[in-house]
Amino acid sequence: MAERAHPLAELAAASPQCRMVRLTALPPMARLLIRGEWHGLPQPAPCRAMPVGDSFLLWLGPDEFLLVAPNEAMPTLDIPTPTIDVSHRDAALSVSGPRAAWVINAFCALDLHPSAFPIGMCTRTVFGKAEILLWRTGAEEFRIDVARSFAPYVWTCLEEARREFLD
Repeated sequence: MAERAHPLAELAAASPQCRMVRLTALPPMARLLIRGEWHGLPQPAPCRAMPVGDSFLLWLGPDEFLLVAPNEAMPTLDIPTPTIDVSHRDAALSVSGPRAAWVINAFCALDLHPSAFPIGMCTRTVFGKAEILLWRTGAEEFRIDVARSFAPYVWTCLEEARREFLD
């Protein structure tokens, strides 16, 4: 099977450097959508992500979770509930730096202050006209997962919002 091109590769290569807000196209990762009840096993709190070995489990809804694993290595799970491999559905990017939240807020109305959206919080939301999964991974760092077809749109919006911070 041919290697799938990253939908943001060309945009990332042409992106100007900016120390206030950095955009990074993240490498492909394994994504496993888990639906249903699975009592007795650790689960993240609502709208939170929790580490599971070298992977992360994100709460998406009362009976919906997303397992994100590095290097497209799909972990083996022993759980009695349906799972779906959605690894190729989305692309991921990182928005980081002192003005990361400000740039995201140019197209997303969530309150991203650390007291309202702390490290480890994640949620589905709308960014401009695209549905995204937004996850705060650090004090000044966010991860955005978006459908591959909308990834260039989201990247271009972020580029537009950070123009005033270019060195």
